[in-house]
Amino acid sequence: MAQWIHMSQMIQRLSDDTVNNLYPPTAFPIEVRHFLAEWIESQRWDDFALEKVDLESQAQTLLDQTISMLQSISQQNANVVDRMKLMQISRNMRMLNQQPLRFAVMVKEILAKERALLGTLPQTPSSTPQYQQHQNRENSFPSMQDVDHLVLKVLEVQDIRQKMHQLQEELNWERQNCEGLQGPIQQNGMDPKNSEIQKLQNHIQKLEYNVKALATNRFQLLKECVDCLDQCQTRLISRLKAWQWEQHKATIGHPFDENLHPLQTWCEQLLGVNGKLRQELMLIGEPIPELQERLGKLLQVLIQSSLMVEKQPPQVIKTQSKFCTTVRYLLGEKVASGKPVVLKAQIINEMQARNLGSVPGDNVGELINNTAILEHNAVSKSTCATFRNMSIKKIKRADRRGSESVTEEKFALLFSAEITITGCDTPYRIQMISLPVVVIVHGSQDNNALATIIWDCAFSESDRVPFMVQERVPWRMMYSTLNSKFTSEVQTSHNLDHYNQHFLAQKIFDKPDFADDFSNILVSWGQFNKEVLPGRTFTFWQWFEGVMELSKKHLKTYWSEGLIFGFIGKQHLHLILKDRPNGTFLLRFSDSEIGGITIAYVSATDNGGQKIQNIQPFTKKDLDIRNLGDSIRDINNITHLYPAFPKDEVFKRFYSEPRASTPGGYIPVSLQTRVGTEGREGSSAIPAIPVTPSMTPIAVSPPSNIYPVNLFQQPLGQQEQDMESGASGEFPGFNDQASANMEIDFESYLQNLPE
Repeated sequence: MAQWIHMSQMIQRLSDDTVNNLYPPTAFPIEVRHFLAEWIESQRWDDFALEKVDLESQAQTLLDQTISMLQSISQQNANVVDRMKLMQISRNMRMLNQQPLRFAVMVKEILAKERALLGTLPQTPSSTPQYQQHQNRENSFPSMQDVDHLVLKVLEVQDIRQKMHQLQEELNWERQNCEGLQGPIQQNGMDPKNSEIQKLQNHIQKLEYNVKALATNRFQLLKECVDCLDQCQTRLISRLKAWQWEQHKATIGHPFDENLHPLQTWCEQLLGVNGKLRQELMLIGEPIPELQERLGKLLQVLIQSSLMVEKQPPQVIKTQSKFCTTVRYLLGEKVASGKPVVLKAQIINEMQARNLGSVPGDNVGELINNTAILEHNAVSKSTCATFRNMSIKKIKRADRRGSESVTEEKFALLFSAEITITGCDTPYRIQMISLPVVVIVHGSQDNNALATIIWDCAFSESDRVPFMVQERVPWRMMYSTLNSKFTSEVQTSHNLDHYNQHFLAQKIFDKPDFADDFSNILVSWGQFNKEVLPGRTFTFWQWFEGVMELSKKHLKTYWSEGLIFGFIGKQHLHLILKDRPNGTFLLRFSDSEIGGITIAYVSATDNGGQKIQNIQPFTKKDLDIRNLGDSIRDINNITHLYPAFPKDEVFKRFYSEPRASTPGGYIPVSLQTRVGTEGREGSSAIPAIPVTPSMTPIAVSPPSNIYPVNLFQQPLGQQEQDMESGASGEFPGFNDQASANMEIDFESYLQNLPE
């Protein structure tokens, strides 16, 4: 805002009405406003007043510098309208040459009004932390102010060069005049000391001194510019690497801003500054090897660092299957026209990825459709090469170490090209590798390959040697990864809670009776996805991924609204249900089956006691036939969701609407979920409820917030103490699994058929 207030007012005062009507201050180039505003704010204006005549020369200097800066900017501006506007303003400012103090006082008054206005802006509590957060995030990265400050320095170098040129021309002219006067004076025998020639020689000496002083200042400014460029570019490349790191972390659900336009703008600005500084060095006339070499290296690093994999290939790739990826060049608008730039992709293994400085030797795989042309999109202002139908035809495996499987071997795609930038004589080789990928040959390997990618993404370090990753990590890091991946895949904001975390730790460490904190216990890659769980035929990741897939496809809303307890052990289940009335139930993920959700409920025993029943888990196949809400409605044995919510109130909106009649006069048929022998001969029958053939529930507006998301997140009190002491509860029996059957209820309809 600071840059706009005084610049807009200056433009209003210094431009005539005609120009302002055609081109209002609000349309004035923001870069110009910013450059001039930065410079204006860096000068001292408070001392000026119309009566202080002794400061007139100082005001004149500031006026001259402002006009010179406007002229320099106008000469470099490609926009004709902008250039005309700047030229008009500079001409109007020349009218103030007779009254420089008026100009200085005008700027002083505008700055005073700006400070007063900024002081009245409201400071809301919510805006302060946002600003601080943004400021902290950008602290270590290049900002527009950094680059603008550098551009201002370059403009100052150019201004000094122009002044030196003017002084040199004046010096050459005065020397010529001096030589012309010396001849007649010597011929007439006049005393040189008492003539005009002495004044001329003194003026020449002054001009020579000024030229040398400007040359010294110019060299110092050039060195400062190169130092500043080096710093800005180092920070920019750090930001490019941070963008790539955030892209990597997005695999496990971390937030990621994929917008590359700000980084592209910085790259283009730094390239422009580099070119102007190299031009200034050439115009000096004398070689300065140190600065020229530094600028050359900075240029090479910038050109080679501007290639980014904007859209990564899938990190698990099956041979003989198509996939796509997009590579973007951030300096695309500066690529020399003529010969098209062709990017080539090749697959490399881990050892080749560690030696990217050399051309990869052995070909470890054969890619189909592995070339693409860099094409510029004028609308999005991006230059990309899109590989739309790439495929891995075959892959060459490395010798495996120990028990390492093929789904643990990591590869990458290497993208490379030769490119020429406008203004540069020599072409540059650019290259960039993708995130690590695992190549499989059969769909059955997909789950284990994904585990490799998850572990690599979650626990690798940003500056690692490709593709090194630690073998053991603290459980707190493992749990954070599981929670992030689960919420990302299911697309929910409802996180795993403390009870879920504790049960997952008990499961992966095989310590069902351990009640202490698992946070700092190390979990290994083997425990995650190499060793099968005790008494099971699958690994921890295979089981967890199955739950995640089921939740994503069938249980998202149930989970997001806190209706599913989720991950809970049977011992903990005993403790929280032992004092509940018959019919109390909760939903938990199956402990023994991949991708299943079961209903645990309190039921009566034959002798009048209580027991906990676990209904056979519902899998994806079951829920494809009948949704979970309808199945809960069907089961008469369950009445209240833990702790005490009537099931018909909680799950009503998930019930499918019954269909009154069917077209063609057919008798409607319904599907029902029955538990054990419920509803068969000798037991009370459950009335059939006709539903639509698709079994798809209709959309109903959700009820008011009667059932909070943290439905189950209640302190257990004495129950937790019982669990820690190993109490088993008061239940005489624990029926691990009662079968749930999906049946078509034809009997009631057959009885009504005419004989």
